[in-house]
Amino acid sequence: MASSLLHSTVPPLSPTNSFSNHRRHRFSIPLCNRFRCSVAEPLKYENGRPCVPLFTSQPDLPSFLSSKTHLQDAINKNDTRLRIFSGTANPALAQEIACYMGLELGKIKIKRFADGEIYVQLQESVRGCDVYLVQPTCPPANENLMELLIMIDACRRASAKNITAVIPYFGYARADRKTQGRESIAAKLVANLITEAGANRVLACDLHSGQSMGYFDIPVDHVYGQPVILDYLASKTICSDDLVVVSPDVGGVARARAFAKKLSDAPLAIVDKRRHAHNVAEVMNLIGDVKGKVAVVVDDMIDTAGTIAKGAALLHQEGAREVYACTTHAVFSPPAIERLSSGLFQEVIITNTIPVSEKNYFPQLTVLSVANLLGETIWRVHDDCSGGFEPYSTLGID
Repeated sequence: MASSLLHSTVPPLSPTNSFSNHRRHRFSIPLCNRFRCSVAEPLKYENGRPCVPLFTSQPDLPSFLSSKTHLQDAINKNDTRLRIFSGTANPALAQEIACYMGLELGKIKIKRFADGEIYVQLQESVRGCDVYLVQPTCPPANENLMELLIMIDACRRASAKNITAVIPYFGYARADRKTQGRESIAAKLVANLITEAGANRVLACDLHSGQSMGYFDIPVDHVYGQPVILDYLASKTICSDDLVVVSPDVGGVARARAFAKKLSDAPLAIVDKRRHAHNVAEVMNLIGDVKGKVAVVVDDMIDTAGTIAKGAALLHQEGAREVYACTTHAVFSPPAIERLSSGLFQEVIITNTIPVSEKNYFPQLTVLSVANLLGETIWRVHDDCSGGFEPYSTLGID
């Protein structure tokens, strides 16, 4: 059983660190029988760790993530007007992003008063700078959101030229429409708050629905975590004929179809469910054939794991040989860990957009890093480059 853990305490990284000695294990299955990930070049992530490039030549790093010119220009951080600051929500990811870019995190003071109020002070000048604030609005969502807003306000009042809110996980994204009377559309409200606080741009990863981008009156760069997960799955010993991609609900069909297309155009199955209340789902039926196959369930987030766990149970009932769960955002609200570690899943593959506490580790968990994707996107935005040309378009940047 393949599994890997990303420790919650990430050691400080420096631009000279390298995982270049890592070599992917080659399996005995012939290449023609294994499914292939149709990304221009493999991302070559070491399982659960970011691939940190050297300033010298790095043959093991894909060319579209090498950014040699950018890294050489950033050796002396005083030579650039780009600044990266981290909130308290996910400092480990922010450190990995800065390390990939060859920069140091900006100095910032964040503390809480006795009554819970948040205090933010920048410890260095950002006048005329292009500032990036890394802060997912993960649990506790309200505190992390308020901290982001105050960070944006501090940068605006410090005369930053441009302020980009880097939000690896955008909370309140599920409240993106009115399904019943007298409901709020909280996603639009949060978008207004971020805009009014002074942000000039938002960089988000795997929004719950694409329509959330339209709630912002400022530019939104939307990055997908699929290339990281696809590259990892391509290293597994799974025959292409045995693979089927599963959407846990009808709303995720488009996401699962795009995922399946990248995996040698694998067949697709859909779990039909009915949701009677928030975080309560009842599986009704399975559309598609999974008998004797390896089912890869694809979703954007796992909260209480009720939907994906019931879906996995149905897949086993229908004859699936193994079930893998792949998701970008691991919210992991109780009782998610108990459901995911109950033996239904061969492996649960997530990314580090949300930090996973050590108490939530379990043997089937594998954590992959999106630091290189976000770091490369920041460079592209900073240099006013388009993300739509090959091979960078395979990263899924809108």
